[in-house]
Amino acid sequence: MVIPSRLTEYIVAAMVIILAPGPSVLFVIARAIAWGRKTAVFTVAGNVTGSFFLSVFVALGLGPILQRSDFAYTAVQWGGGLYLMYLGVDAIRHRKIHAADMTNQGDSAPGVLRSIRDGFWVGALNPKAIVFYAAVLPQFIDRDRGHITAQLILLGAIFSALAFVSDGSWGLLAGTARAWLAKDPMRLEKLRATGGSIMIALGISVLLLAIVSG
Repeated sequence: MVIPSRLTEYIVAAMVIILAPGPSVLFVIARAIAWGRKTAVFTVAGNVTGSFFLSVFVALGLGPILQRSDFAYTAVQWGGGLYLMYLGVDAIRHRKIHAADMTNQGDSAPGVLRSIRDGFWVGALNPKAIVFYAAVLPQFIDRDRGHITAQLILLGAIFSALAFVSDGSWGLLAGTARAWLAKDPMRLEKLRATGGSIMIALGISVLLLAIVSG
């Protein structure tokens, strides 16, 4: 197994994108507000599992291409950076709608299996994670050392482990402060806007790195 030399830098970048309140974090918080910490934690377990499956899927598709093509590597950076910025702008523009959705989860609490299943699909279809795996993560591999796909899968596994700790903490915190969060929609709107701003900043940094490395 090849360990990428920029692993520490990768962990920092991964934590930035994980801490930004995107679809997965907002879904976990919504579950915590509606039904408490237990539901939130099982939702996180499903979410990170789905996220890891997504990372493997992206790695198997991108790995061989990135190993052979400098053009594909640059195109992935530019496309991913621009899309991250789009997601950030969209999060800020629709923060009121997203906040309303977080407090409207229905009346019946889901069981353990349903919580895991719902979390899995949110993680597997999370656009923020797709962009991160496709555009940001490849910047931290060592292309000259080979085994690109294996490096991508390893970094994806690390991302999922970090997300479990971070998103689980979000769920526990939101479950504890559920009444306080649900009382004022502005708090949830600010949370969503903050996540959008972080995604825009990360997208800009991806583009700047593409310009410098190009």
